[in-house]
Parts: sequence; structure tokens; C-alpha cells
Amino acid sequence: MFSKSKINEPTPSPAPQPPQPSAPSAASPSPTPAASPAAAPKPKAAPSIISTDLKITGNLSTAGDIQVEGTIEGDIRAHLLTVGETAVISGEVVADDIVVHGHVKGRVRGLKVRLTSSAKVEGDIIHKTIAIESGAHFEGSVQRAEDPLKAGANPPKPFAASGD
Repeated sequence: MFSKSKINEPTPSPAPQPPQPSAPSAASPSPTPAASPAAAPKPKAAPSIISTDLKITGNLSTAGDIQVEGTIEGDIRAHLLTVGETAVISGEVVADDIVVHGHVKGRVRGLKVRLTSSAKVEGDIIHKTIAIESGAHFEGSVQRAEDPLKAGANPPKPFAASGD
């Protein structure tokens, strides 16, 4: 039996078999690059961070996430927007998910809007779902919309064209 097990040992030891799967792996890098573009959207990019000592005048737009700790004078459009406690934003904020810890002066439009206890919002909020923690400061109106990202983008002005 020992001699048979020694025979069995050389049978599993044909290490050339693992390299043979490596050869198909060499063929699989072609599918892997095809999988890489599909895998590329899956890994989430790090959020863009506007630090406390940074002041931006102008609009920001991204399909990714933004974390604001500094000052922005302009509109922001993002997937996820986190307004830090030291942040001051003057302009419209539009995102799928918005968490406000700091100060926003302007309209807020988002699918999910959350005002934490340290938040201060001066402007209207258009949302699908909203959460306002105790202690948050809010001045404005709240309106629920099925699609708040499109609802307030262009307010209807049907009577502006009359001139006759």
C-alpha cells in the first residue's frame, strides 16, 4: 500500500496540471479585461473632499460622491453629498442622497435628505424621503416629490411667453 500511495503521490504531484489551468488563465486575461470594465464601475471611487480651508466659487457636478467641509458659492450636483459641520454652501444642492451637518443657503433637492442635529438649512427642501433630527435648524418649505431630482430643475413658466 505504501508503494501505491507513493504512486498516488506522484499522481497529484504532476504540478504541470496547475500550470495547465494557468495556461487557460492566460487565455482568460482576454475575458478578464472584458470583466475589468464591468468590474470598474463596481469599485466605488473615493469621495471628492472640499477641505475646511478651501473656498470655491462656481458650480460642482459629479456622478460620484462629494464631502464638503469648506465654503462653496454655487450649485452642487452629485450622487451622494455630505455637508460637513464646518461647511457653508450658498446655492442649490441636488443629489440622490444628501446628509447635512453644516450650513446650506439655497434649495435642497434629493431622493433621501437627512438633516442632522447640527444642520442649518435656509431654503426649500424637495425630497422623496426626509429625516430631520432634533436640534436641526430649518427655515423654508418642505415638499415631497416622486422624482425630486427633475421636479425643481426647471420650474414651469407657461405664462412667460405671452407678449401680444
